[in-house]
Amino acid sequence: MQIALNSNYCLYRCPTHRLLQLQPFLLPCSTAFRFPTLRPLHCKSMALSPPSVQVRDSIDLTPKETQIFQKLLLVVRHFSLRTQLRVAGGWVRDKLLGKECYDIDIALDDMLGREFCEKVNDYLSCTGEEKQGIGVIQCNPDQSKHLETARMRLFDEWIDFVNLRSEDYSENSRIPTMRFGTAEEDAYRRDLTINSLFYNINTSSVEDFTGRGIEDLKSGKIVTPLPPKDTFLDDPLRVLRAIRFGARFGFILDEELKLAAGCDDVRAAIADKISRERIGHEIDLMISGNEPVKAMTYICDLLLFPIVFSLPPDVKPAISEECDRLCIDYIDAGWNLIQLIGSSTFNDEQRRLYLYASLFLPFRKTLYKGGKARKIPVVNHIIRNALKLRASDADMVVSIHCAVEKFISLIPFIESSESIQISEAEWGIEILDLPVTSKLRILTGLLLREIKGFWRVALMVSTLLYPNDINHTQDISKNNFQLDKRRKVFEMVENAILGLGLEEVWELKPLVNGKDIMNVLQLKSGGPLVRDWQQKQIQWELAHPSGTAEECLDWMRQKRAKRE
Repeated sequence: MQIALNSNYCLYRCPTHRLLQLQPFLLPCSTAFRFPTLRPLHCKSMALSPPSVQVRDSIDLTPKETQIFQKLLLVVRHFSLRTQLRVAGGWVRDKLLGKECYDIDIALDDMLGREFCEKVNDYLSCTGEEKQGIGVIQCNPDQSKHLETARMRLFDEWIDFVNLRSEDYSENSRIPTMRFGTAEEDAYRRDLTINSLFYNINTSSVEDFTGRGIEDLKSGKIVTPLPPKDTFLDDPLRVLRAIRFGARFGFILDEELKLAAGCDDVRAAIADKISRERIGHEIDLMISGNEPVKAMTYICDLLLFPIVFSLPPDVKPAISEECDRLCIDYIDAGWNLIQLIGSSTFNDEQRRLYLYASLFLPFRKTLYKGGKARKIPVVNHIIRNALKLRASDADMVVSIHCAVEKFISLIPFIESSESIQISEAEWGIEILDLPVTSKLRILTGLLLREIKGFWRVALMVSTLLYPNDINHTQDISKNNFQLDKRRKVFEMVENAILGLGLEEVWELKPLVNGKDIMNVLQLKSGGPLVRDWQQKQIQWELAHPSGTAEECLDWMRQKRAKRE
Protein backbone atom coordinates (compact mmCIF):
# COMPACT_ATOMS: atom_id res chain seq x y z
CA MET A 1 0.00 0.00 0.00
CA GLN A 2 1.24 3.47 -0.78
CA ILE A 3 1.18 6.67 1.20
CA ALA A 4 2.18 9.82 -0.65
CA LEU A 5 5.15 11.39 1.09
CA ASN A 6 6.19 14.04 -1.39
CA SER A 7 6.66 14.41 -5.13
CA ASN A 8 9.74 12.18 -5.17
CA TYR A 9 9.16 9.38 -2.70
CA CYS A 10 6.41 7.05 -1.64
CA LEU A 11 6.02 4.93 1.48
CA TYR A 12 4.62 1.42 1.12
CA ARG A 13 2.45 0.11 3.90
CA CYS A 14 1.33 -3.47 4.46
CA PRO A 15 -2.20 -4.41 5.68
CA THR A 16 -0.97 -4.64 9.26
CA HIS A 17 0.09 -0.96 8.91
CA ARG A 18 3.83 -1.45 9.46
CA LEU A 19 5.91 0.73 7.14
CA LEU A 20 8.03 -1.44 4.88
CA GLN A 21 10.22 0.60 2.58
CA LEU A 22 10.86 3.94 0.95
CA GLN A 23 11.03 3.92 -2.83
CA PRO A 24 11.23 6.58 -5.53
CA PHE A 25 7.90 7.64 -6.91
CA LEU A 26 7.35 10.29 -9.58
CA LEU A 27 3.94 11.67 -10.44
CA PRO A 28 3.17 12.22 -14.13
CA CYS A 29 3.44 15.83 -15.25
CA SER A 30 -0.27 15.82 -16.15
CA THR A 31 -1.34 15.30 -12.54
CA ALA A 32 -3.87 18.02 -11.81
CA PHE A 33 -3.37 18.38 -8.08
CA ARG A 34 -0.71 17.51 -5.54
CA PHE A 35 -0.89 14.84 -2.92
CA PRO A 36 -0.42 15.66 0.76
CA THR A 37 2.85 15.46 2.61
CA LEU A 38 1.60 12.46 4.58
CA ARG A 39 -1.85 11.01 4.95
CA PRO A 40 -3.42 7.96 6.58
CA LEU A 41 -4.77 5.09 4.53
CA HIS A 42 -8.45 4.32 4.36
CA CYS A 43 -8.03 1.02 6.14
CA LYS A 44 -11.60 -0.03 5.35
CA SER A 45 -10.35 -1.07 1.90
CA MET A 46 -7.68 -3.37 3.25
CA ALA A 47 -8.91 -6.80 4.35
CA LEU A 48 -6.55 -8.30 6.93
CA SER A 49 -7.27 -11.87 5.82
CA PRO A 50 -8.81 -13.41 2.71
CA PRO A 51 -12.49 -14.30 2.89
CA SER A 52 -13.63 -17.91 2.82
CA VAL A 53 -15.51 -18.48 -0.44
CA GLN A 54 -17.87 -21.34 -1.23
CA VAL A 55 -16.92 -22.72 -4.66
CA ARG A 56 -18.86 -25.49 -6.40
CA ASP A 57 -17.11 -28.64 -7.62
CA SER A 58 -18.88 -28.59 -10.98
CA ILE A 59 -21.03 -26.37 -13.20
CA ASP A 60 -24.78 -26.89 -13.48
CA LEU A 61 -26.18 -25.72 -16.81
CA THR A 62 -29.56 -24.08 -17.21
CA PRO A 63 -31.93 -25.48 -19.89
CA LYS A 64 -31.12 -22.46 -22.12
CA GLU A 65 -27.34 -23.01 -21.74
CA THR A 66 -27.77 -26.70 -22.53
CA GLN A 67 -29.66 -25.79 -25.73
CA ILE A 68 -26.96 -23.33 -26.81
CA PHE A 69 -24.05 -25.67 -26.14
CA GLN A 70 -25.73 -28.65 -27.83
CA LYS A 71 -26.41 -26.52 -30.92
CA LEU A 72 -22.74 -25.48 -31.09
CA LEU A 73 -21.61 -29.09 -30.77
CA LEU A 74 -23.96 -30.07 -33.60
CA VAL A 75 -22.21 -27.48 -35.79
CA VAL A 76 -18.81 -28.99 -34.93
CA ARG A 77 -19.99 -32.53 -35.71
CA HIS A 78 -21.87 -31.58 -38.89
CA PHE A 79 -18.75 -30.08 -40.47
CA SER A 80 -16.37 -32.65 -38.88
CA LEU A 81 -14.45 -29.85 -37.17
CA ARG A 82 -11.72 -30.51 -34.64
CA THR A 83 -12.58 -27.28 -32.85
CA GLN A 84 -12.61 -27.34 -29.06
CA LEU A 85 -15.33 -25.04 -27.74
CA ARG A 86 -14.60 -23.40 -24.42
CA VAL A 87 -16.60 -20.88 -22.41
CA ALA A 88 -14.08 -18.40 -21.04
CA GLY A 89 -13.77 -16.04 -18.12
CA GLY A 90 -16.53 -14.53 -16.04
CA TRP A 91 -19.25 -17.04 -16.88
CA VAL A 92 -17.12 -19.90 -15.50
CA ARG A 93 -16.20 -17.91 -12.39
CA ASP A 94 -19.80 -16.91 -11.63
CA LYS A 95 -21.19 -20.41 -12.22
CA LEU A 96 -18.64 -21.88 -9.81
CA LEU A 97 -19.72 -19.28 -7.25
CA GLY A 98 -23.33 -20.32 -7.72
CA LYS A 99 -24.32 -17.09 -9.48
CA GLU A 100 -26.30 -16.73 -12.68
CA CYS A 101 -24.44 -15.25 -15.64
CA TYR A 102 -25.78 -14.48 -19.11
CA ASP A 103 -22.51 -13.23 -20.62
CA ILE A 104 -21.26 -16.23 -22.61
CA ASP A 105 -17.90 -15.87 -24.39
CA ILE A 106 -16.85 -18.84 -26.54
CA ALA A 107 -13.08 -19.30 -27.12
CA LEU A 108 -12.05 -21.23 -30.25
CA ASP A 109 -8.73 -22.99 -30.67
CA ASP A 110 -8.43 -23.19 -34.48
CA MET A 111 -10.45 -20.44 -36.16
CA LEU A 112 -11.62 -16.85 -35.81
CA GLY A 113 -14.93 -16.11 -34.17
CA ARG A 114 -16.30 -14.68 -37.41
CA GLU A 115 -15.44 -17.90 -39.25
CA PHE A 116 -17.22 -20.07 -36.69
CA CYS A 117 -20.30 -17.82 -36.75
CA GLU A 118 -20.47 -18.33 -40.51
CA LYS A 119 -20.33 -22.09 -39.88
CA VAL A 120 -23.24 -21.75 -37.47
CA ASN A 121 -25.28 -19.93 -40.12
CA ASP A 122 -24.38 -22.56 -42.74
CA TYR A 123 -25.64 -25.23 -40.36
CA LEU A 124 -28.85 -23.30 -39.67
CA SER A 125 -29.47 -23.08 -43.42
CA CYS A 126 -28.96 -26.83 -43.79
CA THR A 127 -31.54 -27.54 -41.07
CA GLY A 128 -34.05 -25.04 -42.43
CA GLU A 129 -33.61 -22.60 -39.57
CA GLU A 130 -33.31 -18.85 -39.87
CA LYS A 131 -29.82 -17.42 -40.22
CA GLN A 132 -28.65 -14.97 -37.57
CA GLY A 133 -26.91 -11.65 -38.09
CA ILE A 134 -23.20 -11.55 -37.28
CA GLY A 135 -21.60 -8.51 -35.68
CA VAL A 136 -17.83 -8.11 -35.74
CA ILE A 137 -15.91 -5.86 -33.35
CA GLN A 138 -12.51 -5.15 -34.87
CA CYS A 139 -9.33 -5.20 -32.83
CA ASN A 140 -7.71 -1.89 -31.86
CA PRO A 141 -4.18 -2.47 -30.47
CA ASP A 142 -3.61 1.24 -29.81
CA GLN A 143 -6.39 1.07 -27.22
CA SER A 144 -5.35 -2.40 -25.93
CA LYS A 145 -8.20 -4.10 -27.81
CA HIS A 146 -6.20 -6.99 -29.27
CA LEU A 147 -8.96 -9.44 -30.24
CA GLU A 148 -11.47 -9.41 -33.07
CA THR A 149 -14.78 -10.48 -31.57
CA ALA A 150 -17.78 -11.88 -33.44
CA ARG A 151 -21.28 -11.85 -31.97
CA MET A 152 -24.55 -13.53 -32.84
CA ARG A 153 -27.85 -14.52 -31.18
CA LEU A 154 -28.73 -18.11 -30.33
CA PHE A 155 -31.95 -18.96 -28.51
CA ASP A 156 -32.49 -15.24 -27.81
CA GLU A 157 -29.08 -14.87 -26.12
CA TRP A 158 -26.10 -12.90 -27.43
CA ILE A 159 -22.99 -15.08 -27.69
CA ASP A 160 -19.46 -13.74 -28.31
CA PHE A 161 -16.91 -15.81 -30.23
CA VAL A 162 -13.15 -15.19 -30.12
CA ASN A 163 -10.08 -17.24 -30.91
CA LEU A 164 -7.59 -18.39 -28.30
CA ARG A 165 -4.48 -16.30 -28.63
CA SER A 166 -0.89 -15.96 -27.61
CA GLU A 167 1.16 -12.78 -27.58
CA ASP A 168 4.72 -12.00 -28.63
CA TYR A 169 6.24 -8.65 -27.68
CA SER A 170 9.09 -6.84 -29.39
CA GLU A 171 11.75 -5.20 -27.24
CA ASN A 172 10.54 -1.63 -27.88
CA SER A 173 6.77 -2.06 -27.97
CA ARG A 174 4.00 -3.08 -25.59
CA ILE A 175 1.66 -3.80 -28.53
CA PRO A 176 1.85 -7.58 -29.06
CA THR A 177 2.05 -9.59 -32.24
CA MET A 178 -0.98 -11.88 -32.16
CA ARG A 179 -1.10 -15.56 -33.14
CA PHE A 180 -3.36 -18.50 -32.42
CA GLY A 181 -2.48 -19.94 -29.05
CA THR A 182 -3.24 -22.90 -26.89
CA ALA A 183 -5.80 -22.77 -24.10
CA GLU A 184 -2.95 -22.61 -21.59
CA GLU A 185 -1.28 -19.68 -23.36
CA ASP A 186 -4.62 -17.89 -23.52
CA ALA A 187 -5.25 -18.48 -19.81
CA TYR A 188 -1.92 -16.96 -18.81
CA ARG A 189 -2.46 -13.79 -20.85
CA ARG A 190 -5.80 -13.03 -19.12
CA ASP A 191 -6.23 -10.29 -16.53
CA LEU A 192 -6.82 -12.33 -13.36
CA THR A 193 -6.48 -15.96 -12.33
CA ILE A 194 -10.15 -16.11 -11.31
CA ASN A 195 -11.02 -15.03 -14.86
CA SER A 196 -8.65 -17.50 -16.54
CA LEU A 197 -10.86 -20.56 -16.05
CA PHE A 198 -12.47 -22.39 -18.99
CA TYR A 199 -15.50 -24.63 -19.30
CA ASN A 200 -14.82 -27.12 -22.08
CA ILE A 201 -18.12 -27.69 -23.87
CA ASN A 202 -16.78 -30.76 -25.71
CA THR A 203 -15.84 -32.54 -22.46
CA SER A 204 -18.27 -30.79 -20.05
CA SER A 205 -15.40 -30.02 -17.64
CA VAL A 206 -13.76 -27.03 -15.94
CA GLU A 207 -10.15 -26.36 -16.97
CA ASP A 208 -7.68 -24.42 -14.78
CA PHE A 209 -4.53 -24.07 -16.85
CA THR A 210 -2.79 -21.60 -14.51
CA GLY A 211 -3.24 -23.99 -11.60
CA ARG A 212 -4.35 -21.06 -9.46
CA GLY A 213 -7.77 -20.00 -10.68
CA ILE A 214 -9.88 -22.25 -8.46
CA GLU A 215 -7.46 -21.89 -5.54
CA ASP A 216 -7.60 -18.07 -5.68
CA LEU A 217 -11.38 -18.19 -6.09
CA LYS A 218 -11.70 -20.28 -2.93
CA SER A 219 -9.27 -18.11 -0.94
CA GLY A 220 -10.74 -14.81 -2.18
CA LYS A 221 -7.61 -13.35 -3.80
CA ILE A 222 -7.20 -11.02 -6.77
CA VAL A 223 -4.01 -12.17 -8.53
CA THR A 224 -2.69 -11.89 -12.08
CA PRO A 225 -1.55 -15.08 -13.89
CA LEU A 226 1.73 -13.44 -14.95
CA PRO A 227 3.78 -10.73 -13.16
CA PRO A 228 1.29 -7.93 -12.52
CA LYS A 229 3.34 -5.08 -13.98
CA ASP A 230 3.67 -6.90 -17.32
CA THR A 231 -0.04 -7.76 -17.23
CA PHE A 232 -1.01 -4.14 -16.54
CA LEU A 233 1.30 -2.66 -19.16
CA ASP A 234 -0.21 -5.01 -21.73
CA ASP A 235 -3.66 -3.59 -20.94
CA PRO A 236 -3.66 -0.93 -18.19
CA LEU A 237 -7.44 -1.17 -17.90
CA ARG A 238 -6.79 -4.42 -16.03
CA VAL A 239 -5.87 -2.33 -12.99
CA LEU A 240 -9.43 -1.01 -12.82
CA ARG A 241 -10.84 -4.47 -13.52
CA ALA A 242 -8.80 -5.89 -10.62
CA ILE A 243 -10.19 -3.16 -8.37
CA ARG A 244 -13.75 -3.76 -9.58
CA PHE A 245 -13.63 -7.52 -9.02
CA GLY A 246 -11.89 -7.10 -5.66
CA ALA A 247 -14.66 -4.78 -4.50
CA ARG A 248 -17.48 -6.77 -6.09
CA PHE A 249 -16.57 -10.09 -4.49
CA GLY A 250 -14.95 -8.75 -1.32
CA PHE A 251 -11.63 -10.33 -2.35
CA ILE A 252 -8.24 -8.95 -1.30
CA LEU A 253 -5.78 -7.50 -3.79
CA ASP A 254 -2.45 -9.29 -3.94
CA GLU A 255 0.36 -7.18 -2.46
CA GLU A 256 2.55 -7.42 -5.56
CA LEU A 257 -0.47 -6.44 -7.66
CA LYS A 258 -1.02 -3.30 -5.57
CA LEU A 259 2.60 -2.22 -5.89
CA ALA A 260 2.46 -2.69 -9.66
CA ALA A 261 -0.88 -0.87 -9.97
CA GLY A 262 0.49 2.22 -8.25
CA CYS A 263 3.86 2.35 -9.99
CA ASP A 264 4.70 5.27 -12.24
CA ASP A 265 4.83 3.30 -15.51
CA VAL A 266 1.41 1.74 -15.03
CA ARG A 267 -0.23 4.98 -13.91
CA ALA A 268 1.18 6.75 -16.96
CA ALA A 269 -0.08 3.92 -19.18
CA ILE A 270 -3.59 4.27 -17.73
CA ALA A 271 -3.53 7.99 -18.51
CA ASP A 272 -2.05 7.71 -22.01
CA LYS A 273 -2.99 4.33 -23.46
CA ILE A 274 -6.58 3.64 -22.38
CA SER A 275 -9.50 5.45 -23.94
CA ARG A 276 -11.57 7.56 -21.59
CA GLU A 277 -14.67 5.63 -22.67
CA ARG A 278 -13.20 2.37 -21.35
CA ILE A 279 -12.15 4.03 -18.09
CA GLY A 280 -15.60 5.55 -17.68
CA HIS A 281 -17.28 2.21 -18.34
CA GLU A 282 -15.26 0.53 -15.58
CA ILE A 283 -15.95 3.34 -13.11
CA ASP A 284 -19.65 3.20 -13.95
CA LEU A 285 -19.69 -0.54 -13.24
CA MET A 286 -18.02 0.13 -9.87
CA ILE A 287 -20.46 2.89 -8.93
CA SER A 288 -23.42 0.73 -9.99
CA GLY A 289 -22.03 -2.31 -8.19
CA ASN A 290 -22.53 -3.67 -4.70
CA GLU A 291 -19.39 -2.09 -3.14
CA PRO A 292 -18.82 1.34 -4.72
CA VAL A 293 -17.07 2.77 -1.66
CA LYS A 294 -14.54 -0.05 -1.49
CA ALA A 295 -13.80 0.37 -5.21
CA MET A 296 -13.30 4.15 -4.94
CA THR A 297 -11.15 3.65 -1.83
CA TYR A 298 -8.86 1.27 -3.71
CA ILE A 299 -8.53 3.87 -6.48
CA CYS A 300 -7.58 6.47 -3.90
CA ASP A 301 -5.20 4.23 -1.95
CA LEU A 302 -3.39 3.21 -5.14
CA LEU A 303 -2.93 6.91 -6.03
CA LEU A 304 -5.04 6.56 -9.16
CA PHE A 305 -7.64 9.20 -8.28
CA PRO A 306 -6.11 12.09 -10.30
CA ILE A 307 -5.45 9.73 -13.21
CA VAL A 308 -8.99 8.38 -13.41
CA PHE A 309 -10.81 11.60 -12.51
CA SER A 310 -8.51 13.96 -14.39
CA LEU A 311 -9.17 17.67 -13.91
CA PRO A 312 -8.75 20.54 -16.35
CA PRO A 313 -5.98 23.09 -15.71
CA ASP A 314 -6.44 26.33 -13.78
CA VAL A 315 -9.40 25.36 -11.65
CA LYS A 316 -10.73 27.88 -9.13
CA PRO A 317 -10.81 27.74 -6.21
CA ALA A 318 -7.66 25.62 -6.04
CA ILE A 319 -8.08 21.94 -5.16
CA SER A 320 -6.95 21.04 -1.65
CA GLU A 321 -4.30 18.40 -1.09
CA GLU A 322 -6.78 16.18 0.76
CA CYS A 323 -9.51 16.49 -1.85
CA ASP A 324 -9.30 12.87 -3.03
CA ARG A 325 -9.66 11.61 0.55
CA LEU A 326 -12.55 13.98 1.13
CA CYS A 327 -14.30 12.60 -1.96
CA ILE A 328 -14.02 9.11 -0.45
CA ASP A 329 -15.39 10.35 2.87
CA TYR A 330 -18.44 11.82 1.12
CA ILE A 331 -19.29 8.75 -0.93
CA ASP A 332 -18.70 6.62 2.17
CA ALA A 333 -21.11 8.74 4.21
CA GLY A 334 -23.56 8.88 1.30
CA TRP A 335 -23.48 5.09 0.90
CA ASN A 336 -24.00 4.51 4.63
CA LEU A 337 -26.84 7.03 4.68
CA ILE A 338 -28.72 5.39 1.82
CA GLN A 339 -28.35 2.01 3.55
CA LEU A 340 -29.70 3.57 6.75
CA ILE A 341 -32.69 5.21 5.08
CA GLY A 342 -33.38 2.30 2.73
CA SER A 343 -31.96 1.60 -0.72
CA SER A 344 -35.50 1.27 -2.10
CA THR A 345 -35.81 5.06 -1.76
CA PHE A 346 -34.16 5.43 -5.18
CA ASN A 347 -34.33 3.55 -8.46
CA ASP A 348 -31.07 2.32 -10.04
CA GLU A 349 -30.44 5.51 -12.04
CA GLN A 350 -31.15 7.77 -9.06
CA ARG A 351 -28.87 5.69 -6.84
CA ARG A 352 -26.10 5.82 -9.45
CA LEU A 353 -26.21 9.62 -9.86
CA TYR A 354 -26.63 10.07 -6.11
CA LEU A 355 -23.30 8.30 -5.59
CA TYR A 356 -21.58 10.39 -8.28
CA ALA A 357 -22.99 13.56 -6.68
CA SER A 358 -21.72 12.41 -3.27
CA LEU A 359 -18.29 11.45 -4.59
CA PHE A 360 -17.78 14.80 -6.35
CA LEU A 361 -19.33 16.94 -3.61
CA PRO A 362 -15.97 18.60 -2.75
CA PHE A 363 -15.87 19.91 -6.36
CA ARG A 364 -19.38 21.40 -6.32
CA LYS A 365 -18.12 25.02 -6.27
CA THR A 366 -15.00 24.46 -8.36
CA LEU A 367 -14.98 26.00 -11.84
CA TYR A 368 -12.70 26.23 -14.86
CA LYS A 369 -12.70 28.40 -17.97
CA GLY A 370 -14.15 26.73 -21.04
CA GLY A 371 -14.64 28.08 -24.54
CA LYS A 372 -15.31 31.82 -24.82
CA ALA A 373 -14.06 32.17 -21.23
CA ARG A 374 -17.24 30.59 -19.85
CA LYS A 375 -17.00 29.35 -16.29
CA ILE A 376 -17.90 25.65 -16.25
CA PRO A 377 -18.28 23.34 -13.22
CA VAL A 378 -15.34 20.96 -12.86
CA VAL A 379 -17.82 18.14 -12.20
CA ASN A 380 -19.10 18.64 -15.74
CA HIS A 381 -15.57 18.13 -17.08
CA ILE A 382 -14.96 15.00 -14.99
CA ILE A 383 -18.14 13.27 -16.09
CA ARG A 384 -18.14 14.37 -19.73
CA ASN A 385 -14.42 14.35 -20.51
CA ALA A 386 -12.55 12.27 -17.92
CA LEU A 387 -15.17 9.49 -17.85
CA LYS A 388 -16.94 10.13 -21.17
CA LEU A 389 -20.32 9.39 -19.64
CA ARG A 390 -23.55 10.83 -21.01
CA ALA A 391 -23.97 14.60 -21.12
CA SER A 392 -27.27 14.12 -19.30
CA ASP A 393 -25.37 12.48 -16.41
CA ALA A 394 -23.12 15.52 -16.10
CA ASP A 395 -26.06 17.92 -16.32
CA MET A 396 -28.00 16.07 -13.64
CA VAL A 397 -25.10 15.84 -11.17
CA VAL A 398 -24.42 19.56 -11.60
CA SER A 399 -28.15 20.24 -11.11
CA ILE A 400 -28.13 18.13 -7.95
CA HIS A 401 -25.21 20.16 -6.59
CA CYS A 402 -27.03 23.42 -7.37
CA ALA A 403 -30.19 22.13 -5.70
CA VAL A 404 -28.15 21.09 -2.64
CA GLU A 405 -27.19 24.70 -1.92
CA LYS A 406 -30.84 25.77 -2.11
CA PHE A 407 -32.01 22.91 0.09
CA ILE A 408 -29.43 23.90 2.72
CA SER A 409 -30.85 27.42 2.81
CA LEU A 410 -34.42 26.07 3.19
CA ILE A 411 -33.88 23.35 5.81
CA PRO A 412 -33.53 25.71 8.83
CA PHE A 413 -36.92 27.29 8.08
CA ILE A 414 -38.56 23.90 7.58
CA GLU A 415 -37.10 22.77 10.90
CA SER A 416 -38.13 25.89 12.89
CA SER A 417 -41.24 27.12 10.99
CA GLU A 418 -39.84 30.64 11.33
CA SER A 419 -40.49 33.47 8.87
CA ILE A 420 -38.35 32.70 5.85
CA GLN A 421 -35.49 35.02 4.89
CA ILE A 422 -33.98 34.02 1.56
CA SER A 423 -31.58 35.99 -0.62
CA GLU A 424 -33.14 36.47 -4.05
CA ALA A 425 -29.64 36.74 -5.52
CA GLU A 426 -28.77 33.25 -4.26
CA TRP A 427 -31.87 31.80 -5.90
CA GLY A 428 -31.64 33.88 -9.06
CA ILE A 429 -35.33 34.84 -8.95
CA GLU A 430 -37.56 37.73 -7.94
CA ILE A 431 -39.81 36.53 -5.14
CA LEU A 432 -43.28 38.05 -5.45
CA ASP A 433 -44.90 40.14 -2.76
CA LEU A 434 -47.07 37.30 -1.52
CA PRO A 435 -48.02 36.25 2.02
CA VAL A 436 -44.96 35.30 4.11
CA THR A 437 -46.63 32.01 5.02
CA SER A 438 -46.63 31.08 1.32
CA LYS A 439 -42.94 31.76 0.65
CA LEU A 440 -41.73 28.38 1.90
CA ARG A 441 -44.16 26.57 -0.39
CA ILE A 442 -43.21 28.84 -3.30
CA LEU A 443 -39.45 28.39 -2.94
CA THR A 444 -39.65 24.66 -2.25
CA GLY A 445 -42.00 24.21 -5.19
CA LEU A 446 -39.71 26.15 -7.54
CA LEU A 447 -36.76 24.06 -6.38
CA LEU A 448 -38.59 20.79 -7.00
CA ARG A 449 -39.68 22.00 -10.44
CA GLU A 450 -35.99 22.49 -11.29
CA ILE A 451 -34.76 19.09 -10.09
CA LYS A 452 -38.01 17.15 -10.71
CA GLY A 453 -37.89 13.44 -9.86
CA PHE A 454 -34.37 13.75 -8.43
CA TRP A 455 -35.46 16.00 -5.53
CA ARG A 456 -35.01 13.21 -2.97
CA VAL A 457 -31.51 12.61 -4.35
CA ALA A 458 -30.62 16.30 -3.95
CA LEU A 459 -32.17 16.37 -0.48
CA MET A 460 -30.18 13.36 0.67
CA VAL A 461 -26.94 14.82 -0.71
CA SER A 462 -27.71 18.10 1.07
CA THR A 463 -27.95 16.28 4.41
CA LEU A 464 -24.27 15.35 3.97
CA LEU A 465 -23.55 19.08 4.35
CA TYR A 466 -26.27 19.96 6.86
CA PRO A 467 -26.17 20.81 9.71
CA ASN A 468 -22.39 20.59 9.42
CA ASP A 469 -19.95 19.45 6.77
CA ILE A 470 -18.18 16.10 6.99
CA ASN A 471 -14.70 16.37 8.44
CA HIS A 472 -12.48 13.55 7.19
CA THR A 473 -10.13 14.01 10.16
CA GLN A 474 -12.85 13.02 12.61
CA ASP A 475 -13.03 9.57 14.07
CA ILE A 476 -15.29 7.42 11.89
CA SER A 477 -17.51 6.51 14.84
CA LYS A 478 -18.45 10.20 15.20
CA ASN A 479 -19.42 10.36 11.54
CA ASN A 480 -21.57 7.24 11.96
CA PHE A 481 -23.24 8.89 14.96
CA GLN A 482 -24.00 11.93 12.83
CA LEU A 483 -25.53 9.79 10.09
CA ASP A 484 -28.55 9.13 12.28
CA LYS A 485 -29.03 12.90 12.66
CA ARG A 486 -28.74 13.32 8.89
CA ARG A 487 -31.34 10.59 8.38
CA LYS A 488 -33.74 12.45 10.68
CA VAL A 489 -33.20 15.69 8.75
CA PHE A 490 -33.93 13.90 5.46
CA GLU A 491 -37.12 12.34 6.77
CA MET A 492 -38.27 15.60 8.38
CA VAL A 493 -37.83 17.61 5.16
CA GLU A 494 -39.31 14.82 3.02
CA ASN A 495 -42.41 14.73 5.23
CA ALA A 496 -42.69 18.52 5.13
CA ILE A 497 -42.58 18.51 1.32
CA LEU A 498 -45.23 15.81 1.16
CA GLY A 499 -47.31 17.75 3.70
CA LEU A 500 -47.16 20.80 1.44
CA GLY A 501 -48.51 18.70 -1.43
CA LEU A 502 -45.41 19.28 -3.58
CA GLU A 503 -44.31 15.71 -4.36
CA GLU A 504 -44.91 16.03 -8.13
CA VAL A 505 -45.18 19.80 -8.37
CA TRP A 506 -43.22 19.80 -11.65
CA GLU A 507 -46.39 18.41 -13.24
CA LEU A 508 -48.24 21.60 -12.29
CA LYS A 509 -49.81 23.15 -15.43
CA PRO A 510 -50.23 26.94 -15.86
CA LEU A 511 -53.78 28.11 -15.21
CA VAL A 512 -53.44 30.94 -17.71
CA ASN A 513 -51.97 30.66 -21.22
CA GLY A 514 -49.73 33.17 -22.97
CA LYS A 515 -52.55 34.67 -25.03
CA ASP A 516 -54.57 35.53 -21.91
CA ILE A 517 -51.49 37.09 -20.33
CA MET A 518 -50.98 39.25 -23.42
CA ASN A 519 -54.62 40.41 -23.21
CA VAL A 520 -54.25 41.35 -19.53
CA LEU A 521 -51.00 43.20 -20.20
CA GLN A 522 -52.40 44.71 -23.42
CA LEU A 523 -49.48 43.42 -25.48
CA LYS A 524 -49.58 42.90 -29.25
CA SER A 525 -46.87 40.22 -29.30
CA GLY A 526 -45.16 37.80 -26.94
CA GLY A 527 -41.58 37.94 -25.73
CA PRO A 528 -39.52 38.20 -22.53
CA LEU A 529 -42.26 40.10 -20.70
CA VAL A 530 -44.78 37.32 -21.25
CA ARG A 531 -42.25 34.68 -20.14
CA ASP A 532 -41.56 36.74 -17.03
CA TRP A 533 -45.26 36.80 -16.15
CA GLN A 534 -45.53 33.06 -16.80
CA GLN A 535 -42.88 32.54 -14.12
CA LYS A 536 -44.74 34.87 -11.76
CA GLN A 537 -47.92 32.93 -12.46
CA ILE A 538 -46.25 29.71 -11.25
CA GLN A 539 -45.32 31.45 -7.99
CA TRP A 540 -48.93 32.61 -7.58
CA GLU A 541 -50.22 29.07 -8.19
CA LEU A 542 -47.79 27.68 -5.61
CA ALA A 543 -49.02 30.27 -3.10
CA HIS A 544 -52.68 29.54 -3.97
CA PRO A 545 -52.92 25.78 -4.63
CA SER A 546 -56.72 25.99 -4.83
CA GLY A 547 -56.79 29.15 -6.97
CA THR A 548 -58.70 29.38 -10.25
CA ALA A 549 -57.69 30.83 -13.62
CA GLU A 550 -60.01 33.81 -13.14
CA GLU A 551 -58.51 34.57 -9.71
CA CYS A 552 -55.04 34.40 -11.24
CA LEU A 553 -56.06 36.83 -14.01
CA ASP A 554 -57.56 39.22 -11.40
CA TRP A 555 -54.26 39.14 -9.53
CA MET A 556 -52.36 39.97 -12.73
CA ARG A 557 -54.70 42.90 -13.45
CA GLN A 558 -54.15 44.25 -9.93
CA LYS A 559 -50.35 43.90 -10.25
CA ARG A 560 -50.41 45.65 -13.61
CA ALA A 561 -52.59 48.48 -12.26
CA LYS A 562 -50.26 49.04 -9.32
CA ARG A 563 -47.23 49.19 -11.61
CA GLU A 564 -48.92 51.72 -13.86
